[in-house]
Amino acid sequence: MKKPVNNPREVAEIVAVQALSFVAGDPERLGLFLAESGIGPETLRTAVADPHFLAHVLDFVMRDDATVKAFASASQLQPTNIAAARQALGDPHWERDVP
Repeated sequence: MKKPVNNPREVAEIVAVQALSFVAGDPERLGLFLAESGIGPETLRTAVADPHFLAHVLDFVMRDDATVKAFASASQLQPTNIAAARQALGDPHWERDVP
């Protein structure tokens, strides 16, 4: 059985990875994201390890109400959960390895 995730930073990273998957599911949205982020599809997988990149993914999703609503619906999250995830990724007090 999988251990539940309680660390806000880990939860935020999971939400951001879900957001990236959501973005990648729409070629037009993915193209806009890649153009804005300046990375290529070949470096997308390695970029996921960078918390700043994950924060950028959530920034991209949150900048448009329709996109936030679509992602929230697709991921079964409330828009406030997405905003909280973004805030946790930007919080310097939450380090990746803190239990």
